[in-house]
Amino acid sequence: MRATLGMRAAAAVAASALVLPLLPAAPANADPDPARIVQTIVASAVKKHLTKLQQIADANGHTRAAGTPGHVASRDYVAGVLKKAGYKVTLQAFEFPFFKENATATLERTAPAPKTYAPTPPDGSSVGDFATMTYSGSGDVTAAVRNVDLMLPPGPTPSSSTSGCEAADFASFPAGAVALVQRGTCTFQVKAENAQAAGAAGVIIMNEGQPGRTETLQGTLGEPTVHIPVVGVSFAVGQELAGTAGTVVHVKTSTTSEIRTTHNVIADSRWGDPNKVVQIGAHLDSVVPGPGINDNGSGSAAILEVAAKLGAIPTRNTLRFSFWSAEELGLLGSEHYVASLSPADLAKIKLYLNFDMVASPNYALKIYDGDDSDATGAPAGPAGSDEIEKLFEKYFNTLRQGHVGTDFDGRSDYGPFIDAGVPAGGLFTGAEGVKTPEEQALFGGTAGQAYDSCYHKACDTIANINDKALALNTGAIATAAVVYAFSRDLPGPDTRPTARTAGAAAASTGAHADHGHVLTIS
Repeated sequence: MRATLGMRAAAAVAASALVLPLLPAAPANADPDPARIVQTIVASAVKKHLTKLQQIADANGHTRAAGTPGHVASRDYVAGVLKKAGYKVTLQAFEFPFFKENATATLERTAPAPKTYAPTPPDGSSVGDFATMTYSGSGDVTAAVRNVDLMLPPGPTPSSSTSGCEAADFASFPAGAVALVQRGTCTFQVKAENAQAAGAAGVIIMNEGQPGRTETLQGTLGEPTVHIPVVGVSFAVGQELAGTAGTVVHVKTSTTSEIRTTHNVIADSRWGDPNKVVQIGAHLDSVVPGPGINDNGSGSAAILEVAAKLGAIPTRNTLRFSFWSAEELGLLGSEHYVASLSPADLAKIKLYLNFDMVASPNYALKIYDGDDSDATGAPAGPAGSDEIEKLFEKYFNTLRQGHVGTDFDGRSDYGPFIDAGVPAGGLFTGAEGVKTPEEQALFGGTAGQAYDSCYHKACDTIANINDKALALNTGAIATAAVVYAFSRDLPGPDTRPTARTAGAAAASTGAHADHGHVLTIS
């Protein structure tokens, strides 16, 4: 059962009071005491920001996705709060590939025997027999199917098929036909571009057929370079279309696929050592199908309230609050930001804290595993990441509140900072993953169900927020921000001692395009 608003506010204040031993003594010129600052940052105020983000989505087609009016309004709201709080606010522009499926697509066989296939709707509420590829073009085509170098039965291992990967695969392709290609070896973009160059009127990409590669293919072409309909289908549907002589299909898609401009919001405090920057970030954009109030209004609203309360407080180190755009398309905002830093400016960032989904309805309290003590997935973060993890552990331990680790798997905006050698950490309450019985024992909720059943859906509204998780994480975020704002000894040694080292690290971004929010590319 969710806590009431009053219970949530009380929980945040109580949490702050309990963690006072974590906080340093106030500097002589600091007024008020840092411990008291934490107590002023409560989840009820965060909830007001979430209500505003919900209102913005409601007024703008129920979305706050990058490149839409809903994101522009979210950007302006956040920037306004930060300016009022005294921050120097920068709107960092960058271009990105925008995509929206405007209507549910159609795929039907018209000959030799008519058959209609079930679509996957744009809101992702269900998975059908086929799905429109992200960055597909628009079109309404009825044409014969032409098999392109299919491997049927499939090879023994994934990516055995090279279907559509070479222009030569389309040497005798009849212009105006619909190309049926198979997953494997190269990206979906390469397959679709080769088909388009050969004169195909549409493309159907079937899954490859090995275990784990049989379901309906939901993928992305990566960027808007293909202007004909492209859909993904299950292996079974592809096999059916490939095995019938004289197959004719009707494919219809309606999409917007183009390059647009969006903005990161970067806010620097007026106080503190400019050579010691404590950077805190969350992505502000939602997916197109929904308002994104948990993902990631929750993280954005939490750090926004922390920023608002700290803006007038003289701190020892500079605080930088970052609200990333186009995260849902592959961490594009944070990638652009880190890549744009000079070596000297990168070296000033002493740590990065990331908060992406901190109020999932069936939550677990997850702390990023900075020291790889869980021995799962990615290795430890840069030196100092272990210290950040320990601070969050101490916070929850002080509250006698259970917590678990979560891997630096590249699914959120810490990725580019880790690549650049910046110590990183943060909190996460779970997305589409399934809660374990052990987590149910620690946090309540329901094992065997998703942490957030509304993940990337229209139902990710303010009703999707778990107030207890929001309160606990708001206290943790506030505590970490204040600890590091006043710390004389920030986490870890500086592993980026020279401009040359920092520049090489900044150039190494780009390895985290697969967010989990991003669809399969090959």
